[in-house]
Amino acid sequence: MNLYIKNMVCDRCKTAVVKVLRDQNISFQHIELGEVEIAEVLNKEKTTLLKTALHQLGFELIDDKKSRIIEQIKTEVITSIQQANQKAKKNFSTLLSEKIGKDYSSISSLFSEVEGTTLEQIEKAKELLVYDELTLGQIADRLHYSSIQHLSNQFKKVTGLTPSHFKKMRHPSRKPLDKV
Repeated sequence: MNLYIKNMVCDRCKTAVVKVLRDQNISFQHIELGEVEIAEVLNKEKTTLLKTALHQLGFELIDDKKSRIIEQIKTEVITSIQQANQKAKKNFSTLLSEKIGKDYSSISSLFSEVEGTTLEQIEKAKELLVYDELTLGQIADRLHYSSIQHLSNQFKKVTGLTPSHFKKMRHPSRKPLDKV
């Protein structure tokens, strides 16, 4: 049986969820960002206790199919950020379609409907942040966000990172051209 957990964005999140599962005496076979394969079917009482324990750490057990797909999409976006230094063999839309098992247009439409932003906007924001040629305000304007704050909120909601943290992560010690 698989459990889907919202807000898992890093290895520390996985560690925290493992601790909750062990504290709740729930055995599991495998854990990934957003998903845990458990060995048993949970009764209502155990599910309630698990939901409460996860909620205390900022996680949420996901029940409905739409939310599961959205979390899978977010997990793939986060994974693509974490593996950005590796040369991608496929473009993001193809990779996402294969991972989710649906065509990209339906994935993109669902994401836009639920999240209020498009996957394309988030991918473009990542690209512009990596190029490091525009300010966050200019990126927000270019991508038609109402404000820098709106872009920052959407970016963090999807990736788990603020734009500035993402930028630092991608170029921790990048020097300007005039300093090279």
